[in-house]
Amino acid sequence: MEKRSTFGSKLAIVLATAGSAVGLGNIWRFPFMTGQNGGAAFILVYFACVILLGIPGMVSEFIIGRRAQSNSAKAYGSIAGPRWRFIGYLGILTSTIILGFYAVVAGWCLQYLYASLAGQLNGDAAYVVGYFKSFSEDPVRPCLWAIAFVLITHFVVSRGVNEGIERASKLLMPLLLLLLVVLVVASCLLPGAGAGIEFLLKPDFSKVSTNVFLEALGQAFFSLSLGTACLCTYASYFKSDTNLLKSATQIALLDSAIAILAGLMIFPAAFSVGIQPDSGPSLIFITLPNVFQQAFGGMPVLGYIIGILFYALLVFAALTSTISMHEIGTAFFHEELKLPRQRATWILTIVCMVIAVFCSLSVGTCRGLQLFGMSLMDFCDFLTAQLMLPAGAFLTSIMTGWFVSQQVTHDEFTNGGVLKESFFKAWLFSVRYIVPLCILLIFLHQFGIL
Repeated sequence: MEKRSTFGSKLAIVLATAGSAVGLGNIWRFPFMTGQNGGAAFILVYFACVILLGIPGMVSEFIIGRRAQSNSAKAYGSIAGPRWRFIGYLGILTSTIILGFYAVVAGWCLQYLYASLAGQLNGDAAYVVGYFKSFSEDPVRPCLWAIAFVLITHFVVSRGVNEGIERASKLLMPLLLLLLVVLVVASCLLPGAGAGIEFLLKPDFSKVSTNVFLEALGQAFFSLSLGTACLCTYASYFKSDTNLLKSATQIALLDSAIAILAGLMIFPAAFSVGIQPDSGPSLIFITLPNVFQQAFGGMPVLGYIIGILFYALLVFAALTSTISMHEIGTAFFHEELKLPRQRATWILTIVCMVIAVFCSLSVGTCRGLQLFGMSLMDFCDFLTAQLMLPAGAFLTSIMTGWFVSQQVTHDEFTNGGVLKESFFKAWLFSVRYIVPLCILLIFLHQFGIL
């Protein structure tokens, strides 16, 4: 029997698993939501939500994955009985769909990195708007860039856990942090940057409402990759002496720190030139190129370098996420179908490339590719974010809280009694009551019921 790989060090565990959580959402969604929901007040609420929902949810998936030491479908079935395997299958399907449409936006980032290097983004606001419109509606280029991004991901995952995922995480995560710090410093040194820093970090408790709390819950939920089976899959490569609670806490803190640094990168620069950051693709591909152009207009070389660093940052952030999503399906095909890892990787790569091409075309030249009145890309986003992810995380919490032997969860939580059990009862109460309730509230809020 083939010996199963494990991450080589505790640092590799934190970097790889944090990398799965850190993505494009940290770079644009968190700063936008922070600015719209009370600045530092939202951040405080967000941290509370990470503690209430994020860390307990992460530990639940860690327990399942490490206990089973297998792909997510087999893991859920082995720890709670065959009837629970469907949660693992749901996670595999969810991550595959997400990887397919996520690769489209990641491909746009690759295109903009290339355009920055080639000096093609130097122009006025109208030019930048036209550039994005021309590129996104091109029938070929966005598809090719999306395929290229999936192939880059394939190259890393095909090399295995230690030579591929672990090595890439040790390279990409420090680079990502370094680039982010450089951009934060450059942004904060701009004239008038103090207003942006104040906007981000000064609490405005007058904006804190039930809606803000629910938005913070949703951000914590999606930012930490709950419900994708990613955490379960990565935990299956944890060593037996890994402190699950400590690892979850470190990963949550690193993920949150990167999100806050992204805010310190975006808000000071935007306020320096009098631009309010917007949400969605327009922030990354229209607003920020204009910000860089205006903020560093007097120093064109510096503006050129900042633009390159920013899009390199986005590419690295996207890649750390796509690697983890690819590994979920790869592990399943490799272990369940007994396929060589290379062949298993290619199966998922081809499936994701097909999804990526159709999603790209649906927001470009083939806008007739729709389901339920939405472009195929928007439908995939809606299906995974608003239905499949909450369902997977909700069922995982119910399963670990009520249907997995408490002796099993206690053993995994305490590493067989080696670690103190100080927080075990608090964790068990959380996954039984608090986490399901939070996810239910998020679900109802997304559909406008709350």
